[in-house]
Amino acid sequence: MARTVVIGAGLGAMATAARLAVAGHRVTVYERGGTYGGSAGRFERDGFAFDTGPGLLHLPAVYRDVFVKTGKEPLESCVGLTQVDPASRHFFPDGTALSLPNASRGGVVSALDDALGAGAGGRWDAFMTRARDAWDRTRRPLLEEPLRADWQVLGRDPYPALRHRRLLRRDRQAATTAEVAAWELADPRLVALLEGYALAYGLDPRDAPASAAVLPYLEQTFGSWYVAGGTRELARALYERCLARRVRFVFDSEVTAVVEKDGRAAGVELADGTVAEADSVVAAVPPARLAALRTGHGVYGDLDAPARAPERVAAGRVQVLLALEGGREAGAVHRSVVHAAHREFELREVFDELGPVESVGDDLSPTVFVSRPDDPALRPDEGHEAVVLTAAAPVHPAYDWSTPGLAGLWADRMVAAAAVAVPGLAGRILWREVRTPADTAAVTGAAGGAVPPPALAGRDGRFLAPSNTTALPGLYAAGGWAHPGGGLAHAGMSGALVAGLIVEGDGFRGSR
Repeated sequence: MARTVVIGAGLGAMATAARLAVAGHRVTVYERGGTYGGSAGRFERDGFAFDTGPGLLHLPAVYRDVFVKTGKEPLESCVGLTQVDPASRHFFPDGTALSLPNASRGGVVSALDDALGAGAGGRWDAFMTRARDAWDRTRRPLLEEPLRADWQVLGRDPYPALRHRRLLRRDRQAATTAEVAAWELADPRLVALLEGYALAYGLDPRDAPASAAVLPYLEQTFGSWYVAGGTRELARALYERCLARRVRFVFDSEVTAVVEKDGRAAGVELADGTVAEADSVVAAVPPARLAALRTGHGVYGDLDAPARAPERVAAGRVQVLLALEGGREAGAVHRSVVHAAHREFELREVFDELGPVESVGDDLSPTVFVSRPDDPALRPDEGHEAVVLTAAAPVHPAYDWSTPGLAGLWADRMVAAAAVAVPGLAGRILWREVRTPADTAAVTGAAGGAVPPPALAGRDGRFLAPSNTTALPGLYAAGGWAHPGGGLAHAGMSGALVAGLIVEGDGFRGSR
């Protein structure tokens, strides 16, 4: 029976562990923290409970496959899973409000025409057709297959951008999300809509490839799903599936080095000096930490280029957890997006290494994502409500999140912005908890508290995630910082890819 050590207990790590256990491996998971779930955390106080990671699941088929392949109980037997409708309500700086139905392309077109004016839906629909082309071209290499050895071909953008006519200059195609938005959508509210999808994943639309068009395509095509009790319940179900398959978990146990023998990974060394031998090692950790586990050695060899970028292109997040007095009003929606009034300022502050001094101002709120699940498990009773506000946040050196008052400043700005989506918000707050990129760094070990985005083609491969294989035979990478990147579905898919590579070897070509 082969022995496998998994470093980390996030969703990608547990998906790998469960699949390997079913394949006959003896799997031990070492987690430096005291619990499972990684970024899918939970905060509880006074009968309120909050997700501190992703609040919605997209592409639930990834986790349905995990549960089908690792046992008799399907996903829906282990967690409650419902579609969120409307998928989102958007509030724009000019006062326009827009509600988008879940997984209905025709419904989205009608909603856009009704809210933004005739023709808006047609422009978005044409854009979604091009986004579908980009998805069809990259679905397998970017989600269902290991990163190919000739990964450079994925440096070409698959999005079929329209040619942009420029006076006295050569026409050219959009190369970034921001250019797609400005040149193909035109309306500033449609621009904000598209760029909001990039910001939700911590991506700078001015730099993210045009192929980021697949992000709204995925949500609007496959739907947004809510796990009853919050995303933490998905982590719990996967943890219990691992236990049922006799995966062993060791918490509060930090791995300090990968042990090598005869030119391949042979186990791990723990902080107390103990060595756990293994035939293969799976590291579900950020690239910088993985490199530290192999001090003095390279990690990715010829695949070094796509391994360099992820922690530099991703932002972090600030979350404000709000315990509110009073129940949800009639017509309240699960998820709202309050778009920033000053797009240029938001992007400069989050991505361009401006210091926090320039962020002072009542009208300089970031784009705020408001989560209001109608879930009795998250509140003490019907007379209260648990709300989570989230915004993309800087992780660059100009920001020190330990600076006194900085977290409170961001929270004040976000609460002020969210008031348009939550009636009477300021007067309903019993207490609030603010979590910054510093908290993310403490939990995940990611540099500065960055959150990994999904892998995207284009921009010379800078938005690809590191390969699941490494330069050291027997050492593999899983989770959100490895191919195919971050997000619940992508991290879960890394488990299928890594398990396939370990079980089937180099001949593994992807899931079926």
